[in-house]
Parts: sequence; C-alpha cells; structure tokens
Amino acid sequence: MKAKRNRFGIGPEISLFTLGTMRAIESIEQMYLVAKEACLAGINHIETAPAYGPAEFFLGESLKKLKADGIKPEGNWIITSKILPEIGISDGKTQIKGILKRLGIQKIHNLAIHGLNLPKHLDWALKGEGAKLLKWAKNEELVGQVGFTSHGSLNLIEEAINSRQFQFCSLHLHLLDQSRMPLALKALTEGMGVMAISPADKGGHLHLPSTTLIEDCYPILPLELAYRFLLGQGISTLTLGAHKIEDFSLAKKLINSNDPLKGIEKRAIENMFNRMKSRLGETFCGQCKKCLPCPEEIPIPEILRLRNLAIGLDLKTFAKERYNLIGQAGHWWEKKNGSACIKCGDCLPRCPYSLDIPSLLSNTNEELQGNPVRRLWR
Repeated sequence: MKAKRNRFGIGPEISLFTLGTMRAIESIEQMYLVAKEACLAGINHIETAPAYGPAEFFLGESLKKLKADGIKPEGNWIITSKILPEIGISDGKTQIKGILKRLGIQKIHNLAIHGLNLPKHLDWALKGEGAKLLKWAKNEELVGQVGFTSHGSLNLIEEAINSRQFQFCSLHLHLLDQSRMPLALKALTEGMGVMAISPADKGGHLHLPSTTLIEDCYPILPLELAYRFLLGQGISTLTLGAHKIEDFSLAKKLINSNDPLKGIEKRAIENMFNRMKSRLGETFCGQCKKCLPCPEEIPIPEILRLRNLAIGLDLKTFAKERYNLIGQAGHWWEKKNGSACIKCGDCLPRCPYSLDIPSLLSNTNEELQGNPVRRLWR
C-alpha cells in the first residue's frame, strides 16, 4: 500500500503510524504476523526497546523471515530502539551492540533515551556519561539520530527540546490530554520528529470506549477522532501497539490522513468536551495547574483530570487503571494519590474555578482507589 511519509528529524521519512512492539511478545510467529500486517498497512517504522522483554529478538527473527519472503516497505524498514538513562559507558556500548545483534541490523536509525523523566537524566544525556556514549555511537556510525521519550514534567521536556541536542521526541499526546501539545508543536517547529506514545490505550482505552464517549463523538468513532486530532496537528507519527492483525484496520483507513481537521471533526471534538463539562458541572477541573505547587507534592491536576474522564465521559475503567498506577512505577508516573491530602487549603485561593480541591481529591480517591497495578513491561 502506497502511504504518506513524514519528516522525522534528520532521519529517513516515516509513516503516519508506527508499529509499537510492546504487545507482540508472545511468540516470534505473533511478531512476524503483526510486522507483516504493518507492512501491508503502509507502515515502515517500528519502535522497540530492550526493556520490552523478548520484543527485539522476536522482531529481528521476524525481519529475517519477512526479508526471505520478499516482504518489506518501500525504502525498507526504519527502526527506533532505546536505552535507559544513567547507564555507564561500558554497559551502554554493550547494550547498543546487543540491540544491533538482536535486530540483525548494522545501524539503528533512531536511538532514544528511554524515559528522560528527571533532571538528572537530562544531565546524563547532555553533560555526563550519556553524552560520551551517544557521541561514541554516532562516531562509530551505529546510530543515525538521537532523541528521547519522556513522561517527565513539562518544564523538563521543554528544556530537553531547547537543548537542540535531540532530533526527535516521543511524548504522551492525546485528544483527552492536550497538555503536552504546545511542546510537541514547538518541537516540530524546531525541526524535530514527534512521535505520539500510545494514543489509543494511554489516551483513554479508546479501543474500548464507553457508550457515553461513543455518543459524544458521534458520528465519528472516538479512536478515529483521537488519531485525526493528532495527525491534523502535524504530529509526525502515532504508535500502534498491535497484538493481532485486526489492530491495523483503522491505521489502514487513515494511513494518508494527515490533512487539517474537517468541520465535522472539529464539531465532534467540541461537542464531546461540552458534554463532559456539562456532566461535571461546577466540579469540572480546567487543568490550568494554578493549584500547584502542592506542599504535599500531590499531582492535583492529573488526579482531577482522571476524575473528569471517569465522571464526564464514563471512562472509569481507564481512570482506575491510571490512578492505581500512582506510586507503583518509580519515575515513570506520579508518586502520591489523593489520600495524601492533609486539607491544608494552600491550593484553594489559587483555583480560578473555586473548586473544593481537598474534597474532590478525597472523592476521587474513594471512587478510583483499588488494587495497585504495575507497568506493562516491568
């Protein structure tokens, strides 16, 4: 299938959708079928990582078989892999060589710092052993360009972009959480490639939308609307964590659809948010973040965002999953939930919506608290 390609930093152009390999780790056969279908869907970009268990090995074996079968995208596959921050030079060299061996390639097109989430991670990459490691990898022509993925603060992401040391970034960009969109657009303006991390699953379990969300987005399906929102903003590529070949149906439909949003799409988005606000009434949190900083370091906006989704769009299953990940994922996610609120009232005078934030935090904790969950690939 002939498909559009977008610029991605200084590297080869890539498809509007990227095959994420985190979920195709049951067997080599599963990975082979998923990669084959990705190619047939017009996808030429694959995202993987050593941290994804056997994903790289399975992918390498699958690429060999696909090559033997004469199946490859136009211009061949473009591969992105990752290394965790704070690794030493010696271990880092070993890991990069291991990536190349597992994938069966001579050069990693795009190497990302996997989880540039803390200031010390950025220092490692720009000034510390990470900078030396990345320089070595480039000098040895083992890496084409360097980028980062981040679950960190907006300020940290902006600092990384402003450093001009990275050619691409992978960020959580979602229709239902647009807080990082200004940074994504800034990165694009700077000539960086921008990849949206898991816009379906992390974007609100949009592959399994609530009836309420379906009705609010009508006549467009929620996941299609979410994909179109990002593509219409000019985001370089959207990750698709496929588990089976049926997961590519929407990507096939939208593989060339990066034109600006149409009127019907804009109206559907506006209608959805208006209905959400209406259901929340005077308890709607506008995500202005003026309640921060919290003396107890509670991520108030993020907790109230999950409350917005649970009540406003009936996305309670998603909200509970994310809420119960708090404190269970190290520097990858928030550390404190609503139960940490001591009702000091420090945030109250700063809220332009006059929300009773302590009560809303307590209410959210009561509604969403459950069994703690772990990250998928940990």
